[in-house]
Amino acid sequence: MNYILYDGAAHQSLLPLTFTKPVANLRVGILTLREKWEKLLGSTTSTQTQDYLKAKFPLIESEDNIMIDTSVLPTETLVKKIKNLNPGQALFKNKVAIAYYTKNPKKPFDFNSYKPLEVLDDLLQINHICDLFRLNDIAIKLDFELLTKGRCSQPIPETVHCINKTQIFLEAGAKVEIAVLNASDGPIYLAKDSEIMEGCLVRGPFALGEHSVLKMGAKIYGATSIGPYCKVGGEVNNAIFTGYSNKAHDGFIGNSVIGEWCNLGADTNNSNLKNNYANVKLWDYESEKFKDTGLQFCGLIMGDHSKCGINTMFNTGTLVGVSANIFGGNFPRNFIPSFSWGGSAGFTTYQLNKVFEVAEKVMSRRAIEFNNQDKSILKHVFEITSKYRNF
Repeated sequence: MNYILYDGAAHQSLLPLTFTKPVANLRVGILTLREKWEKLLGSTTSTQTQDYLKAKFPLIESEDNIMIDTSVLPTETLVKKIKNLNPGQALFKNKVAIAYYTKNPKKPFDFNSYKPLEVLDDLLQINHICDLFRLNDIAIKLDFELLTKGRCSQPIPETVHCINKTQIFLEAGAKVEIAVLNASDGPIYLAKDSEIMEGCLVRGPFALGEHSVLKMGAKIYGATSIGPYCKVGGEVNNAIFTGYSNKAHDGFIGNSVIGEWCNLGADTNNSNLKNNYANVKLWDYESEKFKDTGLQFCGLIMGDHSKCGINTMFNTGTLVGVSANIFGGNFPRNFIPSFSWGGSAGFTTYQLNKVFEVAEKVMSRRAIEFNNQDKSILKHVFEITSKYRNF
């Protein structure tokens, strides 16, 4: 069977993170959504996504295909039902398709041409960008069970003070010394060749990705996920670093999602609670206005390739687009469009030739090529977001 993960309506509601990648490549918990599905399906997947992303994330078709709404977090029960689908059948939850069997994956889904099979189980779904950090607690716990079931952790050094040690798992090559790991409220997972330096205080649920480093003296509160090849220090609370991003110094990041190839300068801080304790409003690309998140705690959402200088202060509910460069004192605006250059004193357009130059340097430091596909994606995002740059 050929499995295809499709973006659906979530692509728009998860901007700016999905400007540069399909929904499947977002991280929540330890794994990305794609990694979760592939692990439980026991199969590779391809993607049905936006046209301008298809060169980098191609659709692979077969005679028999099952289309899966990527925004749903998979479970063993759900995957079993998906694998048992026959031609003409579709799984539904609250009258919304979750998965369906098709001979033609490019053909638009037609409700009336399918026999609906209702899913009665409770499912977790990423419908809004804030759901990524809001559901990260349970997502880490589910991934931890999936990844560690029937396996033994590498030995934990005697210099490490552990609480609830059975919920702490070190993969091969993971290093930790003279730290406190408290898994009372949720598991702690250290991926292959990751490192927790001396003096770190970590409360679960927490996940540290491959080759990522927690810098000396870091204070980490759950539920926090750090993807691969990141460097993180300071104080972090209920945040997701998707991967290949750095916050290497002191400063607070909370109730936030940071994309890939981002860098937060020393003493970068975000507010995650309004002074009047009111619900936080966040810029919404669908309505093109600020909308109530329904959350009292909401910090910083930052798209791929964005960066900020030292001592940057982000207000409660700040959304930063793709390839923005932010610097200077005081609070910048709480919606910073993609390809913005500046800060509280004002912004200008961050020109593409400079964006490409920086991206090539940054990615080469991780031995990854900034190729023509990446350039094409950023160029397209630059064009479709131009209407927001009224500088």
